[in-house]
Amino acid sequence: MLYWLLRRILVGPALQAMWRPWAKGLENIPEQGGFIFASNHLSFSDHFFLALKVPRRITFLAKADYFNGPGLKGWLTAGFFRSVGQIPIERSGGRASDAALKTGLKVLGRGDILGIYPEGTRSPDGRLYRGKTGVARMALEAGVPVVPVAMIDTHKVQPPGKILPKFGRVGMVIGKPLDFSRYEGMAGDRFVLRSVSDEIMYALMELGSQEYVDIYAATMKERLAAAKRSGSGQVPNGHEAPVPEAPVLPGSTAVVMRTAQDDVRAAPDDAA
Repeated sequence: MLYWLLRRILVGPALQAMWRPWAKGLENIPEQGGFIFASNHLSFSDHFFLALKVPRRITFLAKADYFNGPGLKGWLTAGFFRSVGQIPIERSGGRASDAALKTGLKVLGRGDILGIYPEGTRSPDGRLYRGKTGVARMALEAGVPVVPVAMIDTHKVQPPGKILPKFGRVGMVIGKPLDFSRYEGMAGDRFVLRSVSDEIMYALMELGSQEYVDIYAATMKERLAAAKRSGSGQVPNGHEAPVPEAPVLPGSTAVVMRTAQDDVRAAPDDAA
């Protein structure tokens, strides 16, 4: 109930009026049945704008840090996420990953939409980073399609680390559902999981025209932090080594990740 109250009355109209988010490809959203929304992750505000434009309710797997913060701010943040049905997950791997998988499968089993950021964390610099295989495993286990969605310019209105957003227009491009039923029963094959994950990331790169970096975003964040601590001033660019070819399996459209041109789509005049 609170999800729709926030979207339609308390928060949604203000977001629509101040940032005028546009959406392209809304017709690609299945009208019923469970599926995974796989999105790039540029800003904390991504899930707010995505939930605003998508007509069906989305349940996100939110990092547990949002539910464990100290003080009044932490209490308010946790209360907000719980009230809109978002689910906390631990990102430490092992049993925590298995618990997240089971939770996601329950959401999909109900025929609902599950929102996932395959990069695992926000991009530190606006580029697209290597996807983790959890999204692939969940899609194969649940037997559901994956709908890629590229968020556009949300990092410009709310950069990482900034609490208050700036004014500016943001948008999203929603791609056609990706069907991985050809890999049914192969969720335990790590090569299949990597191929599926790379196919999803390739779709996101194409939709958002982001530059792709074949390392994990968390790794880049560690490198940036190390450079800052050392005071060297040399910021790693993520291109120290050649980008390897992803394993391409029969029937897969995953190819070698290439650097996209810097031509992020402007908001179309007729966008929703």
